Amino acid sequence: MARVCEICGKGKQVGHNVSHANNKTKREWLPNLQTVRILKDGAVKTARICTKCIKKGDFQKAV
Repeated sequence: MARVCEICGKGKQVGHNVSHANNKTKREWLPNLQTVRILKDGAVKTARICTKCIKKGDFQKAV
């Protein structure tokens, strides 16, 4: 399963670690994904959703 939010599509970002001597090495930032049970099309489904979407309430939680 990819590290992508199923609601907004947020995924990893890439960049550099920069040392004091200005040496650059590749690194990546991963989104804060949580597994949540949601209602989608009338069925209960587990989805990996980022915390920003959880705070906004862009989905309906399953009871």
